[in-house]
Amino acid sequence: MATTKNTAANVTTGKPKIGGSVFRAPAGSNLPADATSELDAAFQNLGYISDEGVTNSTAIESEEIKAWGGDTVAQPQTGKTDTFKLSMIESLNVEALKAYFGDDNVSGTLQTGLTVTCNSKELAPSVWVVDMIATGNVPHRIVIPSAKPSELEDITYVDNEAAGLGLTLTALPDANGNTHYEYIGAKAAG
Repeated sequence: MATTKNTAANVTTGKPKIGGSVFRAPAGSNLPADATSELDAAFQNLGYISDEGVTNSTAIESEEIKAWGGDTVAQPQTGKTDTFKLSMIESLNVEALKAYFGDDNVSGTLQTGLTVTCNSKELAPSVWVVDMIATGNVPHRIVIPSAKPSELEDITYVDNEAAGLGLTLTALPDANGNTHYEYIGAKAAG
């Protein structure tokens, strides 16, 4: 018989951390190993994210092995994909533009003038961090050691919507074979 009771306090939402919720740094940057420590100076804030938040999807691929007569007798896993979908709505944020178009394809500042070049250069993997506050003021951090955009959404320029830079990141396994880490709790978020 189960000994744990249902606890409504364990039901949570994911609200963005005030002051920044999605950060990106060059591949190989120092990774945080908890939910509350300061991020390395290499991490750049990507600004506001659309109200759809960040969606983490995991897909498992498998093959059925059937016995004579049709019974499924095994289903070995043949692959696993871990993705994160988000839309950066600060489309004048240089770091958001670099995340979407590529670091080498964005130059200048708003003050001096920005230039964005579009081409077929492959986007490089980066380190990504998503900082959230769970119900009860509990810090929740997702650390993605290596991910790169695998899909870019259309940018729509209209007068009643933010020009969002939507993308889907595909997380790549690190040296330990892990595609992301989640750290929850330890200290109350400030």
